[in-house]
Amino acid sequence: MITRHTALPDAIAGAPDAPTDASVLSRRALLTAAAAAGGMLVVPRISGAQTLPGVSATEIRIGNTTSLSGPVSALGTIARAQAAYFKMINDGGGVAGRKINFIYLDDGFNPAKTLEVTRKLVEQDDVALLFANLGTGPNSAIVKYTNQIGIPHLFLSVNGDKWTDHKTYPWTIPYAPSGRVECQVGLKHTLQTKPDAKIAILYQNDDFGRDYVTGAKDVLGARYDSVVKAISYEVTDATHDSQMIQLMAGNPDALISGVTGKFGAMAIRKAHELGFKGNHYIASGVSSVQGTIIPAGVDRAVGVMSTVYLKDPSDPSFADDAGIKGYRAFMAKWFPEGNPDDFYNSYGYMTAMVMVRVLQQCNGDFSRKNIMAQANNLKDLENPMLLPGIRINTSPTDHRPLKQMQLQRWDGKKWARFGPIFSGSNV
Repeated sequence: MITRHTALPDAIAGAPDAPTDASVLSRRALLTAAAAAGGMLVVPRISGAQTLPGVSATEIRIGNTTSLSGPVSALGTIARAQAAYFKMINDGGGVAGRKINFIYLDDGFNPAKTLEVTRKLVEQDDVALLFANLGTGPNSAIVKYTNQIGIPHLFLSVNGDKWTDHKTYPWTIPYAPSGRVECQVGLKHTLQTKPDAKIAILYQNDDFGRDYVTGAKDVLGARYDSVVKAISYEVTDATHDSQMIQLMAGNPDALISGVTGKFGAMAIRKAHELGFKGNHYIASGVSSVQGTIIPAGVDRAVGVMSTVYLKDPSDPSFADDAGIKGYRAFMAKWFPEGNPDDFYNSYGYMTAMVMVRVLQQCNGDFSRKNIMAQANNLKDLENPMLLPGIRINTSPTDHRPLKQMQLQRWDGKKWARFGPIFSGSNV
C-alpha cells in the first residue's frame, strides 16, 4: 500500500525529548500547549506498555520527505522508484507478513516545509521510521528532532560527512560516500606513484567542500601542512580563477576540486588553460558529461578523474550485467513511466533494496530500537547495483555504509573505470 499525503499541519516549534517507542497520542496536547506558550517543548518519558509506532499486524509505515516540486523536482523520481520497489515487495507478500506503507511527502526542497511535513509523518501518520529523506538543507532542519525523539532516520539522500557523526546523531545514517572519502581515495591513488607529491585543494567554503580538506588530513596526518595548499571559494563567486592561479603557482602534482555545479567545468577549463599536467580529481557530483564535461570541453577534460561506486544503467559496458538486467526488468514491470537510464531511478531502486534488507533482519521485531539496531548491523552486504567488490557495512560506531570507491578517467569520449577498489578510512 503506497500513499502520498498532501494536506499539511501548521508548523510547531520545539522538539520533544527521546522516548523509546512511545505512543504519540498524548504528545499532541503537549505540542499544542507548548506552541501556545511560545516556549521550548519538553515531553517526559512515558512508561508502561507501549504500542509500536507505525506497525500493525498488517503493515509497516515508512515516511519520507522529498522534492516533488521546486528547484530540484527532478530528484523526486528517487522516491517514486522506491515506492515502486516497495510495491513489488508487497505483491510478493511483504516483510514478515506485513505490507510496507511508504508515505512520501513533498517539501519543495524548503527546509521549513521539511520540518512541517516530517512532524506530520511522525505525529499524525505515526510512521515507524524515516527513509531516504532528500537534501542537506532539508535534513539539517530535522536531524535534531529525529534524534531527540529516537526515530530511525536512515539512508539519507545527501552528501556530507557530518551525517556520519554517530555520537551526535545516533539515529541517523546516510548512504553515499562523502567528499571526505572521495578525497581519501584520490590522495591514496596519487601517493601510490609519488609518495612526496605536492597537493592543491580547491574547495567550496561550506560543509561539503571542507570534507575534502578533512579527507586530506586523514591521509596525510602530520604532513598535511607541509605538502598541501588549500584555497576556498564562495558559491556566490562569479569564478574561482584567482584561486586556481594561486594553487597552480605552487606546481602541484595533484589537484583535488571539491566543487559543485558550474564550478566543476570552470576548474577543468582553468586547469587546462594554466597547463596543469598532474592528477586532477573532481567531485563525483560534477562528473556529469552533459553538466560538466561538455561545458568544460571534452578535449580539455581528457585525463580528469573522479570516483564512482555504483553501476551506471546508461553505460553500454553494463548491458549484459546481471544486476542491470534485473533493474531494467523491475523498471519495465513496476515503474514503466520512469526512465531506466536515469541514475536517480537506479539509486532509488538500490537504496530501497537495502531498506528491505534491514526490515528482513528485524525478524518480525519492528520496534524503533530494533530497526535501528539492524540498520547498524549490515555486514559485507552486496547489492547488484554496486560495482564488483564494493560492500555495505555499518555498526553503531560506523555510520558510513559505503567507504569503497573506484576511480574513473575521462578518455575524451567516455568515463573509463580503472585500477583497484580503494577504501576510505573509517575515522
